[in-house]
Amino acid sequence: MKILRELAHHLKGYWGQVIGAWVAVIIEVGCETTIPFMMQPMIDEINAGANDVGKIWFYAGWMIGLAIVSMLGGFLGGYFASGASAGFGKNLRQGMYYKIQDFSFENIDKFSVSSLVTRLTTDITNVQFAFQMILRMVVRGPLMLVMAFTMASITCFGLSWVFLIAVPIMGFGLVFISIKVHPTFVKVFNTYDDLNNSVKENLEGIRVVKSYNREDFEKEKFGKVSYFIYQNFAKAEKLLAFNTPLVLFTVHGTILAISFLGAHLIATDFFAEASNPFTVGELSSFFTYTMQILMSLQFMSMGFVMVIIARNSAERIFEVLTEKPSLASPENALTEVKDGSICFDHVSFRYSASGTKDVLHDINLNVPSGSSLGILGVTGSSKSTLVSMIARLYDVNEGKVSVGGEDVKSYDLKVLRDSVAMVLQKNTLFSGTVRSNLSWGNENASEEEMRQACEIAQVADHIDSYPEKFDHPIEEGGTNVSGGQKQRLCIARALLKKPKILVLDDSTSAVDTHTDALIREGFKSKLPEMTRVIIAQRVLSIKDCDQIAIIDDGKIIALGSHDELLKTSKVYQEVYESQLGGGGDFDAE
Repeated sequence: MKILRELAHHLKGYWGQVIGAWVAVIIEVGCETTIPFMMQPMIDEINAGANDVGKIWFYAGWMIGLAIVSMLGGFLGGYFASGASAGFGKNLRQGMYYKIQDFSFENIDKFSVSSLVTRLTTDITNVQFAFQMILRMVVRGPLMLVMAFTMASITCFGLSWVFLIAVPIMGFGLVFISIKVHPTFVKVFNTYDDLNNSVKENLEGIRVVKSYNREDFEKEKFGKVSYFIYQNFAKAEKLLAFNTPLVLFTVHGTILAISFLGAHLIATDFFAEASNPFTVGELSSFFTYTMQILMSLQFMSMGFVMVIIARNSAERIFEVLTEKPSLASPENALTEVKDGSICFDHVSFRYSASGTKDVLHDINLNVPSGSSLGILGVTGSSKSTLVSMIARLYDVNEGKVSVGGEDVKSYDLKVLRDSVAMVLQKNTLFSGTVRSNLSWGNENASEEEMRQACEIAQVADHIDSYPEKFDHPIEEGGTNVSGGQKQRLCIARALLKKPKILVLDDSTSAVDTHTDALIREGFKSKLPEMTRVIIAQRVLSIKDCDQIAIIDDGKIIALGSHDELLKTSKVYQEVYESQLGGGGDFDAE
């Protein structure tokens, strides 16, 4: 019921079409069940010799009129049901997407990107189709069942008991199939996440796949997941295959029973008064009601199958819609960041609240506003996790991170993140133009402001070389620009935010040392009040920073200026000697 209530909220704006579909179905079913009732006297009149042709035309006219109205009801029912289900799917997809935008990294990690994509596409499509079927077949089925059974009982109550045997047989059979099939579909849709993840990894890393000739390996990996889905779907379909034989067995058994008993009634007047015998016309209409009742069960079974498939999808959608973001702005949040000062006060962090291993251990750092901090460490030492705390992309488990003299948890998230610009090593450019990508930093930025940011990021000359300048097209993922150009465009985009703190997470790794030096000089000369946090693998990128932190295994093992670390830190000395001992890179600057 919780799932149904949550999903019902997303019918907002389409309840009118839902009600319209139900009204149309009621009209359609009402007319369909009345037609056999009008057929009884017409057949009896013909069977008696058709002495009064006017009566025959009278009944025929009513039947034609009811058929036309029924047809219109069916058309309107389909029209309204299609509109309501499409709108429901749109609202559901939009609601999920908006919800995901509020997720923290922790929430996204919990579901995984591929799983969220599956839920936004396949799962919503399943639920949308099931809802459309519910509006038409699942509502029509029970309604037809009740009305046809009522009319059949009016026609001949003595025969109607046959349905009291047939309907429970089919009902129990469908419930049994549902119980057996549902766990299989749960397994299938969870495996869809793995399938999408395999496709995502392959397409994102297609250049690596081809350069290492790993196409056969990727095909085999995809094939295993695909075959697993095939096996489970085949297993589920084998169980669902019992649905049709069960319906046909019930239909044919019921028709045989009614044929025998109906013929017996006509021949012996059993269950009927002599003055009111059971007629051929009543038997004919009873057969029609029998088909209507059993076909309504067929409709219900078809909808039943779709609901079984959609049930797991609805559960997966519900999980996303009811997930609470692990990060949120507090009440009475601060709406201004005073300056770019940063303070880590005995900070420890682990990715999982239930985990036992910290990835950051007792971090203490003080970075004055307008100063620079360099961070050096081996891969996997949690450098990126550390700087993520500044923009509150993760929350600390112990200790406190302060920006502008205030705990980051006390700020409005949008205000904080507008004041902290992050440029990652693997940044993303979106399909569009250079201008549209730079506008992510400031949608109201003028072309002059864009040019200034690009000059600091040392990418203005490349933009000027394009015939379209800032309107040069960018393909999906920025595949039509080099790695260095992509990083510099991302730096320019970050600068347009005019942040108080700029975090560069190894974001000049694809840039030569000379250009790297020009970028750092541009920060110092043109943006002196901006605090800079620079993660780098090259000593040259951070040696001019006011402070340099050496991180290993989530701990700060050394902290000081370049000159201080050369005297006190063996690790820094070794890195410096290995990179600059020969003088190559050092002389290049």
